[in-house]
Amino acid sequence: MYHSEWICIVDFGSQYTQLIARRVRELGVYCEIHPFHLALDAIRSHAPKGIILSGGPSSVYEEGAPRITEEVFELGIPVLGICYGLQLIAVHHDGAVDPAARREYGKAQLRIDDQTDLFRGVAANSIVWMSHGDSLSRIPSAFEVIAHTENAPICAIRNAEKKQYGVQFHPEVVHTDEGKTILSNFVYDICGAEGGWNPRSFIEQAIEDIRTEVGDGHVICALSGGVDSAVAAVLLHEAIGEQLYCIHIDNGVMRKAESASVVKTFQDEFHIPLKFVDASDLFLQRLAGVTDPEQKRKIIGVTFIEVFEKEAAEFRDAAFLAQGTLYPDVIESVHFKGPSATIKSHHNVGGLPERMNLKLIEPFRELFKDEVRRVGRELGIPAHLIDRHPFPGPGLAIRVLGAVDQAQLDLLREVDDIYLEEIRRAGEYDNIWQAFAVLLPVKSVGVMGDARTYEFTVALRAVTSLDGMTADWARIPYDVLERISNRVINEVRGVNRVVYDISSKPPSTIEWE
Repeated sequence: MYHSEWICIVDFGSQYTQLIARRVRELGVYCEIHPFHLALDAIRSHAPKGIILSGGPSSVYEEGAPRITEEVFELGIPVLGICYGLQLIAVHHDGAVDPAARREYGKAQLRIDDQTDLFRGVAANSIVWMSHGDSLSRIPSAFEVIAHTENAPICAIRNAEKKQYGVQFHPEVVHTDEGKTILSNFVYDICGAEGGWNPRSFIEQAIEDIRTEVGDGHVICALSGGVDSAVAAVLLHEAIGEQLYCIHIDNGVMRKAESASVVKTFQDEFHIPLKFVDASDLFLQRLAGVTDPEQKRKIIGVTFIEVFEKEAAEFRDAAFLAQGTLYPDVIESVHFKGPSATIKSHHNVGGLPERMNLKLIEPFRELFKDEVRRVGRELGIPAHLIDRHPFPGPGLAIRVLGAVDQAQLDLLREVDDIYLEEIRRAGEYDNIWQAFAVLLPVKSVGVMGDARTYEFTVALRAVTSLDGMTADWARIPYDVLERISNRVINEVRGVNRVVYDISSKPPSTIEWE
């Protein structure tokens, strides 16, 4: 999608890089993240309003430390360096970085020496978030110090003539009290952005782009009922109407009454033609006896492609396949770090476009998850669909630890339904990124009605997060947990013990498998 104005964020491996992008977009300005070794190509192809150099884990003096071509500093485009980005600016302009400086992690009090541009409207003493090992020991030529802290006498620098700035702290994190103001000053006052990036502007541009690309063709959409596919289907239907074919496949590992709800919502509320396919028996046959989680994922992925391909073949005039690819997926596919360890494979419709000779339509490949939700609200999709927690492609198959069978899935569906109902009733659902139950392959002794029981244990998991990349366990009130436990044990036959998972990501993952 073409954008008349944008900010280029150059990634040097910071854990906060995506957060920079989210903050800039929250300000109403479009931005993109590019790895340091590809950023110049992106800048040359369509000049941005400004450039932000991210932080990173390296030292600028390390052998093999990521660098960006010095041409970036001579383009006449405003630059803001954050942490490692500041140090790159300093080294390029003959400043000095001290690798033996006192390390600084956590909150610090920023004392501002100049409030005319980058720090306009920021309190003279403001709390910022530090996360660095190296510091500037000599200010680069043609720059001046505009802020300091007790441990960092050169904490922010400026070359007003070239509109080049650097800060040692992280304005993008919530722990920096006035970080939003600082970023706003950069993108609006210094870079001259006009804004206008919002859900409505995205929808209008996306509809225009979809109509241009699709023309008189037809699009097939795999509608799982999750947020991404639901919003994509409504957007596509608004763009091309009856040229859209939606297929919903019940794989047998969905939540309680999930398929019926998806079909009813899209047929009754949105009047979108939808083909429903019940393939649950096939999926469960192939999952029988399989205990390895990666094998479960692969079986579900391969079976999904097989079923979808067969059903989609009926729509002979389809030329496109819609996918809910999100911006983090795009970023990871070109990230400079290269191949990373496989934590778990992702379930999608990979392989289908080539096999079926279809072109891909990915309307959300520029959006983060929260932006997709905002687009959905603008399109009028009800809150019960837009605000639902993420649900994995392999569904309950990876929440029944060990082998999967119908009885265990039905048991887990009941537990999960009670859990979500109670946290909604308590007003906790919207405070939680993701909540779900896990059926453990563990039985323990219990007592019910003076009789000994030997039944399953279920674990409840709930986390808070911005984007699922990191997560903390949710502090659900004890009385709510007590109600959930009592209901589960009393209402779900086969369960006599409920535990609550209080591990964070990292080191744990959100899902158990």
